[in-house]
Amino acid sequence: MGRGLREPNRGAEVTANRITVQGHFGELIQGTLGPDGPLALISLPCPALTLTAETRPAPALRVAGSASGLLAAPKAASLLAELRLDYTARLSLRCDMPPGGGAGASTAALVALARAAGYSGRPQQLAEACQAVEGATDPLMFPAPERLLWGSRTGRIVAELPALPAFDVVGGFFGPLRRTNPNDESFPDISDLIEPWVEAALAQDLPALARLASTSAELCLAMRGPQDDPSAELAQSLGALGYVIAHTGNARGFLFPTGEVPEDAEDVLEEARFDATLTFSHGPAL
Repeated sequence: MGRGLREPNRGAEVTANRITVQGHFGELIQGTLGPDGPLALISLPCPALTLTAETRPAPALRVAGSASGLLAAPKAASLLAELRLDYTARLSLRCDMPPGGGAGASTAALVALARAAGYSGRPQQLAEACQAVEGATDPLMFPAPERLLWGSRTGRIVAELPALPAFDVVGGFFGPLRRTNPNDESFPDISDLIEPWVEAALAQDLPALARLASTSAELCLAMRGPQDDPSAELAQSLGALGYVIAHTGNARGFLFPTGEVPEDAEDVLEEARFDATLTFSHGPAL
């Protein structure tokens, strides 16, 4: 993946024959709301990782392209049925993010299909359709996913959150890929992180937000592994405010004030066996 800072490009972009859906880069926070509570997360949108669908007329729906494996025929048919859409075309998919990386590839493919088929309804309805098809979904169909405490197994908003301050992220993918299992709810209790998160976001306190993201990552890694994850040590050596992980994938990111990512940060990550390193910015929704 090419280097350089990626500028924000929020949500899904639709042109005449092309649909682009922005992915995410793990979760700022993820876990259960109480020891036996539902799973909830706060997603980190990533403008540098996208799924693109190009369409051409065809007598039946056919999915092709390098990322066609994300959208098998039964899955595509199920989503169209959930949304009551009738759609035929050749849909060619290309995806920047690896399936199992924790960057939203599977959800992005469903959102792209819905947009290509002409869906223009509420994001919530699309989320519920995606959840019905896969059993879990990321909030990529919403314009500002980071402002939602999201129930990924229910496809519903748990709470709306304040806007985040601007910051930069440098990261990559470490260790084995890990696809989401919708029946897996073995995550740490993060209920005591939510109120501090809201307070820090309202105050636009980036260091406090980064510490909370690191705490969520540390709790998850302690419970689920891998035990050799180097993210905490790398965050310290890079001088990052904190770090973020994909709680069911292998994306790892390091959080910095805008413009303060070290020039050699991607080299450091590559030396630590990170793949597909990248740097991107997060800012307020446009």
